[in-house]
This record gives sequence, structure tokens and C-alpha cells, in this order.
Amino acid sequence: MTSLVAGGSGYFGHVLVNQLLARGEEVAVFDLVDSTERPANVRFIQGDIRDPAAVAAACAGMDFVYHNIAQLALEKSHALLHSVNRDGTENMLRAARDAGARKLVYTSTAAVYGVPRKLPLTTDMEPTPDEEYGLAKYEGELCCRKHMAEGFDVAILRPMPIVGSGRLGIYHILFEWIRGGYNVPVLGSGNNRFQFIHALDFAEACILAAHKPGSGEYNIGTDRYGTMRDMLEELCAAAGTGSRVRSVPMAPAVWGMKLTTLLGLSPLGLFHAQLYGRSVYVDITREKAELAWQPRYSNSEMLIENYQWYLENRERIMADTARTSSRGPLKHGVLNLVKHLL
Repeated sequence: MTSLVAGGSGYFGHVLVNQLLARGEEVAVFDLVDSTERPANVRFIQGDIRDPAAVAAACAGMDFVYHNIAQLALEKSHALLHSVNRDGTENMLRAARDAGARKLVYTSTAAVYGVPRKLPLTTDMEPTPDEEYGLAKYEGELCCRKHMAEGFDVAILRPMPIVGSGRLGIYHILFEWIRGGYNVPVLGSGNNRFQFIHALDFAEACILAAHKPGSGEYNIGTDRYGTMRDMLEELCAAAGTGSRVRSVPMAPAVWGMKLTTLLGLSPLGLFHAQLYGRSVYVDITREKAELAWQPRYSNSEMLIENYQWYLENRERIMADTARTSSRGPLKHGVLNLVKHLL
């Protein structure tokens, strides 16, 4: 088996590459930049997903294509979000199909559902994105559906936020606050139920979906999760730095998050402002049965594991300016002030 991991230099792509290698598959990575952590037996193909010729060359000879390239929620340019997440996805689908690939696995996001109207979220609910990142990813899904209808096997997987050793980005801000003993905010009571997924569990779901004949759509999250407050209190207790979870009024906090994001003063995206204080979780009953899949990590286990990894690797991380946004630190912006007010 030969697999192409598009976006293999990013955090999740790197995890998926290693899981595929462990299965004995031949793996290539397609990305804009190479990673110093790429295994020596993995071929690197440099290219831009917006370039159809480069994508076609990367897909040639591949049995499976795992499409993980995305312009992330932190991106402020709407044009870039759509050119990568929609147009790039169409390029990848066409190239994989023309190359005779057996299947393409598209990593979407639960953000396509927007602010949930009903819980739990299930795959028979039509996505209703209400911010630009979710909309762009949903447009990618619509490209997938078009190729499915024309007979090409595609699996659409919508993960909840991915956590695991080495996953940073906005988690870097949380870990730095806790490392320094600063309090951590929840919106309102913090009793909103929120679900994550461990990178290893998601990688397994992707591989199982790839090898399952026929197209399908799957929502992916852990089956052990609780409230935002409980999860963060467990993380603070494990860290032992004196950090505590503090409630802040939800409406003013959301307004402030949106305003500072729009003004470019905060590293957060509108997606975070909309959903941090709300309950968001998916039903994975069908996914577990159809994929013969079982998540292994709870919310708290994956956060504590990642925090401990961060402490062990912090010095190296802070010195490495070449790390991708999902694997490196973020500038805190106005949040540097906020942490002193809690």
C-alpha cells in the first residue's frame, strides 16, 4: 500500500504518517514545507495545494490519499481560507481520482455545524456553518460529495478539536498560563459539555475509514468527556502550580473575544469566541460500530499528557521558530493582559 499524506508536515499529519508506517505502508508527504521530524523512509513532495499540476504529480501512483491540508481557523484572510479549503480540496479530489487512488480521506471539522442547534451532533444533521472557517471547510465537503455522487470513494471525517503530545497552537497559551500559576477562565458557569479527540485515536479512525469500502461521513470525538470546568480543574490539579478555574460573564467575554479578534489584537479566531462557552459534542455510536473503532483517551487524559509533554520540551519549542502553527507557540497578544485580570 502506498499512501499520500497531504499536510504531513503539520501536527496531525505527522502523527498519521507514523501510524501508517507502523502498519507497514509506504508513505509520502505533500506539503509546502518539509519537517525536520519527517522519518527518513518517507518521501517529501513539495507543492501548493492550489497548484493543480503539483497536486496531480503528488497523487500519481498512490493507493490512498489522506487530505489534511487546511488554512486554519486562526487565519483572518477569507480569500485564503476558501482558496485552500475549497479550491485546494477540489484539486486534491480530481488528482486522486485521475490517478486511480482507491480512496480519499478528507479531514474536515466539527466546526461545519456552527453553533449547535441540537445535541448531540450526528451525521444526519446538515451542517450549518456560521463563520468563515467552518464555511470554507464545508465547501470542501461539498466538493467531496460531488465526487462521491460520481462514483469516487471518499470518506469525510469531522473531528472535534485534536489534542495529543505535541499539539500546541492555542493550547500553548493555556499551558503557559497554567505553568505560570495564572488562573484559567471559563465562560459563565463552565458547565458546558465539550468533547475533544486524541490525535492517535483520530489517526486510527482515518485509517479504518480509508480501508472500509464505499464512501461515508463520520463525526469523531472521545466517548469520555464532561464539562469544560471539570476538565480544566483536573488539568490545573495535575499541574500543581496554583492555577484555578475562574468564571467570567459569558456575554461580555464573547463580545470582547470577537472584537479583539477582528482588530487583530488576539490570536483567537471567531470560532473560539462562538464555541468556547457552549456545549459541543458528537454522537459516535454509529462511527464505533461501522469502523470497528474505539477511542482510548478521555478529555482530561489527553490534555494532561500534552501539558506534561510541553513542560519537557518547552525550551526546544520556544527556540524553534520554524515550527508550524499547530506545533509551535502563538503570540498571546491582548491575552497577556487578560491573564493578570483573572
